[in-house]
Amino acid sequence: MRSGLLERALRVAAARAAAPGDLKFTERQLYFELCRVLLPAHLLPRRLPFTLAPPLCHGRFAAALGRLGDVPGLLAAPPHRRPRRGAPAEPDLYDYGLPRLLVCQDPAIARMLLANDWHLEAACPVLAADDLPLDPRLTAALGRVPDAVVHVLHDASAQGTALPGRVRAQLGPDAPRVAALGLTPRHAASLHLTRGRATGPALPAASLDRRELRWLARGRYAEVAAVNPAHLLRTLHRLVRDGGAPPPGAAPGGVEAPRDTGFLTWPAR
Repeated sequence: MRSGLLERALRVAAARAAAPGDLKFTERQLYFELCRVLLPAHLLPRRLPFTLAPPLCHGRFAAALGRLGDVPGLLAAPPHRRPRRGAPAEPDLYDYGLPRLLVCQDPAIARMLLANDWHLEAACPVLAADDLPLDPRLTAALGRVPDAVVHVLHDASAQGTALPGRVRAQLGPDAPRVAALGLTPRHAASLHLTRGRATGPALPAASLDRRELRWLARGRYAEVAAVNPAHLLRTLHRLVRDGGAPPPGAAPGGVEAPRDTGFLTWPAR
């Protein structure tokens, strides 16, 4: 594709990533939005599950982005920082009961949610996995509310599917429920997401079926960033606000898989 056409497609992708209402988005989200512009498989019926190889390498995207200049809504890359002990910036949260908390595998996605005030609309603090372990005062605030939930948003990858169990182990024996929101390989296939290639073995996960495990074993993964920003914000709001009650028969102190909590089918755009 010629440079001029690629830059035009990138402008279209940036407009779509920011819609509606001038949303903020990350560079990875913009890259995947460009992939959808170039190969709009997301418009195909969801009953035909599949994922896509990227139609454009990230290097060409980065070069086009550099030529384009400032992009409204694009979040700047954060400065390098050391992981901090998991606690929100609002210290008064420690004085109240906390019914829900969201932990994101990708720190950039956590920043994007905060930049769009999702945490205010959903009444749910947002942390990145890098911020673990949680501040003990935050754990205590969760313990003051019956049926408090720690939601975990992760990539459809071997490392991502292991994150809810890691969060559960770090919270300790008296921790609140941990609910895995996904992504899973089945989510990625249903949404026709652009996939990547991973290195290293695929770790078994109790929440995945054999088809999903084979998908991971082939070195595939899909990022939460591959979901359209507005779609992601709407979906998370629904899942977190409607996911407060434990499912029938849920084991106390365990990790609820996406199927157990009804999160298998993410809503359409």
